[in-house]
Amino acid sequence: MRHRQRGFNYLGLLFIVAVISLVAAASVQVGAIMQRRAAEEQLIFVGLQYKQAIRSYFEASPPGAVTMAPRRLEDLLKDPRYPYPKRHLRKLYEDPMTGKTDWALIRTLDGQGILGVRSRSHETPIRIDNFPDEVFHFKDKKRYADWVFVYGVVCSDRGCEIGPQQDDPGSPTP
Repeated sequence: MRHRQRGFNYLGLLFIVAVISLVAAASVQVGAIMQRRAAEEQLIFVGLQYKQAIRSYFEASPPGAVTMAPRRLEDLLKDPRYPYPKRHLRKLYEDPMTGKTDWALIRTLDGQGILGVRSRSHETPIRIDNFPDEVFHFKDKKRYADWVFVYGVVCSDRGCEIGPQQDDPGSPTP
């Protein structure tokens, strides 16, 4: 009688271990999705910070100077057009999707200035709809690299009409 009972206990223990393993695997997967959603929210926040900083740079042209786009992202940290520190951005943010500060830059037609940034990540977004009004054009985009944060360009439901990107040749226009 005791031998049967030991076998039953052993099977019960194996069943409990299997259930715990399934629950742990599911929670890891849910955690990864939550982390990716948080990174998407951070990407939207950071991208809009860059867009606002570029707008501020344009609007802060010194009196009598020609309005121009920043030539480098570092110009947003300390505007070279002023003798005293004029900051449009507190720091250069990392791309939450790649973990690097190597943003793909959206340049002016002459290639000298920066109009915006976009991620270099080619991963598929989790979020495909219900974006804030400022980035409504992200709807149904197939990769994070299609999420462009650009100042001074008109965007529609089909995307933003901008020329080919010099920092990433061969990439499609967002």
